Amino acid sequence: MRREGTTTKWILVFLLVSGLMVYCVPLRAAEKVTLTFWNGFTGPDRPAVEALVEKFNETHPNIEVQMDIMPWDSLMQKLLSSMVVGREPDIAGVHFQYLPQFAKAGVIMPLDELYNVDGLDPAVFPPALIELMKYGGRMYAVPMNFATLMLYYNKSLFREAGLNPDNPPANWAEWQEAIIRLTQDKDSDGKIDQYGLALADHETIPMWPILVWGNGGDFVAPDGKKSMLDDPKTVEAVEVWASLIIKHRISPVGLTGAEADKLFETQKAAMEMNGPWMTTGYTKAGIEYDVAPIPEGPAGRVTLADSVLMLLNSKTLRKDAAYEFFKFWNSKESQIYWAVNTGFPPARIDLIDDPMLGENPFVPKFAAAAPYARFYLPGLENYAEIDTIIMQAIQEATRGLKSAEEALKEAAAKMNAVLAKQR
Repeated sequence: MRREGTTTKWILVFLLVSGLMVYCVPLRAAEKVTLTFWNGFTGPDRPAVEALVEKFNETHPNIEVQMDIMPWDSLMQKLLSSMVVGREPDIAGVHFQYLPQFAKAGVIMPLDELYNVDGLDPAVFPPALIELMKYGGRMYAVPMNFATLMLYYNKSLFREAGLNPDNPPANWAEWQEAIIRLTQDKDSDGKIDQYGLALADHETIPMWPILVWGNGGDFVAPDGKKSMLDDPKTVEAVEVWASLIIKHRISPVGLTGAEADKLFETQKAAMEMNGPWMTTGYTKAGIEYDVAPIPEGPAGRVTLADSVLMLLNSKTLRKDAAYEFFKFWNSKESQIYWAVNTGFPPARIDLIDDPMLGENPFVPKFAAAAPYARFYLPGLENYAEIDTIIMQAIQEATRGLKSAEEALKEAAAKMNAVLAKQR
């Protein structure tokens, strides 16, 4: 910039000395703004991310988004330290669990002014998502994606077991009956060859919260200050499902998410709760499957919501350009493109009934679950520590090491100690 400024100065001096009458006209176009954007979308949804960024760059000649996509673990290892010491990246796409930590550290910028008539209308997003993007009453994020979990079920295995593949279970009673029926020792050698359900408990998108919420239980009180692991409804939910695992062997114990996915993909599990990102892989595997709402529990219909959020570096000098990118990403056109090309439902609830979503038959199904989807441990600074406490208790119960009541009571005490640190 110094070199260009000096050149401009000497041109003006030359014109004045020459006695020429000139108008002061800019000698170069407006300087292009470069935005750096880090995220972890290395999977099947990467092409859609790249295509949208390319489209933004094409339609915004004065702004260029330079994107760096890296594995999620690598991203999180370097992101916080990088934002603490400098302006890289301007924008980060991270799982929602990190928002409280980053906001508390002061490394991300509040975005309240973006949520207005000319920016992003909060009314077009699910209320639970809006609350998720807040910290201390202020907005700190915009959606990068939004997902719900559905019940994947193998239609061929349903048919073989005498179940109607066009009428999946609608409530817990029907679901549990179908799970037990689909759990089979086909060789009669005492070993399960086909599981009714692939139920992961770690290194996975959380599945157990759906079972707890479906029974009216929860993990943390609404004010975020007290554990609800020892609540009778929570204990009852874990008891019911742990009993099905121990007595009826409906699912292997201690599955990771990848292991659960593999069981369903190889048709060794008839059902699985999962998000839209698995539709492409299961379709390519040639499975005859479909997705349906998670069967309704005693407390009503519920499923898990998940989201990656875009955060803005508090040190950025390119806020206005970032706002333009945020608005582009969450526009109707971009959200429809994202949904059709990834299988994710749009983050905007005003698009749920848009006929263009039908180009991908799974998108309307996942989108329809948005109104009753809930986030797991939203707004907690020690998300990972609390999640570990919960999953360890569930593993103790499903392995029969402790009763559900004993495991959850002990876990509640540990969780309360952690929650006390956040006050």
